[in-house]
Amino acid sequence: MRLAIVGYGTTNIQSMANAVRSQGVEPVVTSDALALAAADAVILPGVGTAAATMTKLRQHGLIEPIRKYIAAGRPFLGVCMGQQALYDFSEEDGYWECLGVLPGRVVGLPDNLRVPHMGWNQVRISRDHPIFEGIEDGSYFYFVHSYYPRLDDTDLMIGETEHGFRFPSAVARGNVLGTQFHPETSGAIGLRLIGNFLNIAKQEAA
Repeated sequence: MRLAIVGYGTTNIQSMANAVRSQGVEPVVTSDALALAAADAVILPGVGTAAATMTKLRQHGLIEPIRKYIAAGRPFLGVCMGQQALYDFSEEDGYWECLGVLPGRVVGLPDNLRVPHMGWNQVRISRDHPIFEGIEDGSYFYFVHSYYPRLDDTDLMIGETEHGFRFPSAVARGNVLGTQFHPETSGAIGLRLIGNFLNIAKQEAA
């Protein structure tokens, strides 16, 4: 199976690549649109701001290729900032137009909370999905973020997390999946989730 990790200068590429390798798949880290188009599945990781992410994706000429890949119904996983980039726009650093794949916007965590939200927290499964195969409700995953998605369509949410209030921490629509947490740094349970995504992709490829 051909798994592409979008390489656009983010700092967690290696940990994501290692997590994928642990599941028996050798990933290709690439910023080449043709390599993405040839992949059976794509992961868009992310650490940093909306401004930096969208600027780098545009500089690499990846915005339209990513949109076309997703529109073709092919497996796609966005992680943390890579997930936030899937929405219509982000309020981080002002106003940034994002990929517009999922309806909603990215807003800041309330000022009265500890920000950033950093560390281990539970994910409550709100809707059954193959990405959670073998993962118990309430399992702990690792978070690092100051912004979160405010969904226009609450049916997108498949997992939620409590941090002073409940926010969507995992979303899905068709072939598109997104997590606000970092599965690649969430130990064995995070690796299981990545393995589940790869299994979904393998089934689609078959």
